[in-house]
Amino acid sequence: MTGSVAVAPPGVTFRAFDPAADFPRVAELISTCHRHDDIDWLPTATEVAHDWSPAPGFSPARDVLVAESAGRTVGVVTIEWRLRGGKVVHHVEIWVRPEARRRGIGRALLGWAEARARSSIPGGEGGAPDAPHEVGGWADSEVAGHAELAAARGYRIVRYFYDMRRPVADPIPEAPLPAGLEVRSVQPDDHRRIWDADIEAFADHWEAGKRVEEDFERWFTAPWLDTSLWQVAWDGDEVAGSIMTSINRQENERLGVRIAWLDHVSVRRPWRNRGLAAALIGSTVQLLRTRDADFAALGVDAENLTGALRLYEKMGFSRHKTGIAYRKALEA
Repeated sequence: MTGSVAVAPPGVTFRAFDPAADFPRVAELISTCHRHDDIDWLPTATEVAHDWSPAPGFSPARDVLVAESAGRTVGVVTIEWRLRGGKVVHHVEIWVRPEARRRGIGRALLGWAEARARSSIPGGEGGAPDAPHEVGGWADSEVAGHAELAAARGYRIVRYFYDMRRPVADPIPEAPLPAGLEVRSVQPDDHRRIWDADIEAFADHWEAGKRVEEDFERWFTAPWLDTSLWQVAWDGDEVAGSIMTSINRQENERLGVRIAWLDHVSVRRPWRNRGLAAALIGSTVQLLRTRDADFAALGVDAENLTGALRLYEKMGFSRHKTGIAYRKALEA
């Protein structure tokens, strides 16, 4: 953590994250924060460990800082980088226990993350040194405090995203599958082709992140993976489009909801503007009616250039929450 020293507020100590012991503590902290802030992610230690598995842009032992007070974990910050559209973006996530907020912990953790990212650039550990570098993060518009912290540290708002939902039982417009295409059940041998097609389709999105092999491994080893929920349209041996849906039943129990997430909705360019996305959404919702789901949910870029927002609204989805992306330039 050379070059990333942070000064903790009075009564608080900072230390490096210990992968051998800290996942249960961090999972409890994140869940406590999210229950307070009404955010639908209450992870277990196993799920955090899965999400934080090492990758070229992230190492838990190196890129996580833990804040403690009176023997209790009161805050944590992560910093990871990814190549996005010709620039390196260092992404920050911060959690501070509700009763420990307004004590300067979040500001100090953010300062450490910025310093950690900055110090990683010259030697190439944090991405290509000659590329533009930015640092930023995401926040729910309804959670207090992030706007003031972002402004104080010189961040600007660069994008808005919507969390959209629809009741599964509600009627959905008819949208037949385009001629010549068929939906087939997903086989293990199909995983790579589906994944690569999804990468190609998302290349047109704002700042599409460059995926690495660790992303593929993480996706297909997720504890909640159930490819029988997926709708994948084929044109012969070519993947035309897909919807990768997931239901985390254990988390649904913790939240007291029955929700399914349409995690990735993608159509490759040659098959766009033919109604394929609408057909796959329609068949997904119909499938979810048989899988004990009350709501279907997805996320969308508010300025998506492919018309995704209009399509989702047409298919019965409405805005549930708004997310904000903050950024600023980062110099070594």
